[in-house]
Amino acid sequence: MDRVTAVVDLDVTGSNEELRRFLHGLPGVDQVGADARAAQLGTRSIKTTAKAWAIDLAIRMVDLTTLEGADTPGKVKALCAKAKRPDPADRSCPPVAAVCVYPSLVPVAAEALRGSGVHLASVATAFPSGQAPLAVKLEDTRAAVAAGADEVDMVISRGEFLSGRYLAVFDEIKAVKEACGEAHLKVILETGELVTYDNVRRASWLAMLAGADFIKTSTGKVSPAATLPVTLIMLEAVRDFEQETGRKVGVKPAGGIRTTKDAIKYLVTVNEVAGEGWLDPDWFRFGASTLLNDLLMQRTRLKTGHYAGPDYFTLD
Repeated sequence: MDRVTAVVDLDVTGSNEELRRFLHGLPGVDQVGADARAAQLGTRSIKTTAKAWAIDLAIRMVDLTTLEGADTPGKVKALCAKAKRPDPADRSCPPVAAVCVYPSLVPVAAEALRGSGVHLASVATAFPSGQAPLAVKLEDTRAAVAAGADEVDMVISRGEFLSGRYLAVFDEIKAVKEACGEAHLKVILETGELVTYDNVRRASWLAMLAGADFIKTSTGKVSPAATLPVTLIMLEAVRDFEQETGRKVGVKPAGGIRTTKDAIKYLVTVNEVAGEGWLDPDWFRFGASTLLNDLLMQRTRLKTGHYAGPDYFTLD
């Protein structure tokens, strides 16, 4: 598609108006239809062996996260231990996809996760506000990668986006992607601040055109965070983007997903909207802290016939 190629080739000499025309030329989102479809998909029920498979898949998709001002090296080490062995009493329980921490704690997590196969993600670019000069954001990113992060979660400049300065956002994402080197880049849209579903679709395409490896709903610091309709729209975007460009991009809902029932609703939506190819930790993640414990409780119930209880697993 020539329009896509033209926009992908934009650089600092490109036109904001050209990018605006492309983004505003995307099909509009039927808000009522998106809400209704998400609600319908959320009613699907899976049982027994299919449910057990879905729970293990959801565990493998979790980015186990701690992003608090009071985080300590000890807390991060404990989180990494849990990421590697979510249920110490059951060796059949799979590890999670990644641990996500602040840049200052990346060296601690890198040492704790060494050789485990669990990825190490770090938020960067003045998370969660994104309100910092580009030079600071780039140094933040480079420092996290140098310390051992193999995934970086950046936040877009929502003020620039909402002001229609799309090229500034595009260029910033592109620069951060370059600063990531070999590390994967997850671009946080902070959908709770984007106001409309049309903006969610536009921001999704903008991030992908600029080089995002994943698009992510939220920082978890703004309400609403992840919602099923917003994730559905982002899944439609990655599906359409792959069809147009041949490049596959992942999706990560984050914030507010706390129960196994919720996680399964998301997995059903992934399968029905983007397709089975996205049912993989390489292409879909949950940004979560409390979700893992509920998944473990439900997993234990399926295996033993009774709940282990919420105090059986460590609190995060």
